[in-house]
Amino acid sequence: MPVALTKRQEEVLDFLKASRQAQGLMPSTREIQEHFGFASQTAAVDVLRALERKGSLKRLPNKARAILLTEHEESSHTDSSIINLPLFGAVAAGYAETPFPKHGEFLRVDRSVLGLHSAEGCFALKVRGDSMVGAHILDGDYVILDANRLPRHGDIVAALIDGQTTLKRLMIEGPRRWLQAENPRFPDLVAEEQLLVQGVMRGLVRSN
Repeated sequence: MPVALTKRQEEVLDFLKASRQAQGLMPSTREIQEHFGFASQTAAVDVLRALERKGSLKRLPNKARAILLTEHEESSHTDSSIINLPLFGAVAAGYAETPFPKHGEFLRVDRSVLGLHSAEGCFALKVRGDSMVGAHILDGDYVILDANRLPRHGDIVAALIDGQTTLKRLMIEGPRRWLQAENPRFPDLVAEEQLLVQGVMRGLVRSN
């Protein structure tokens, strides 16, 4: 049974939940540090350790962003939380490329760690390129995307733009929609004819 939290611990716990809901993955310790203005990442880690001691979350060793909220802890130890998502080739985190192929392969993931209450409409893509490094999405990682989720401003999406696919952040301003990289070396992408969102990012599986 979780014990009483300090005000700061409650704020961090709320930030974890909000980040997972909005982005599909837990924030990094650096993101926690920057959000709360901590002097160092160590301070962010200390709060996470305190939350773990008090039973509010569980951290999995040697895995990036592997923070499990206790409301999902029981299901994380059951076979039913392990699912196979269809792996539809690779997506360019760089300049747009030809549409990703469907290989008929699967990616085995722990639904509870990724915060996926339902896997319906979800699929996986392997990232190729470094245009999303600012969002901690690296070359070789796997992104989990939801084809049924309504895309919103600021979501990271796999999109078909003028017949080519890419992984970028969707920007919406009135009737305007464009794709933005998380790397200053890459320009914004504006569709000349078509911009179609194929899936909204729900989670990330680090390649190593």
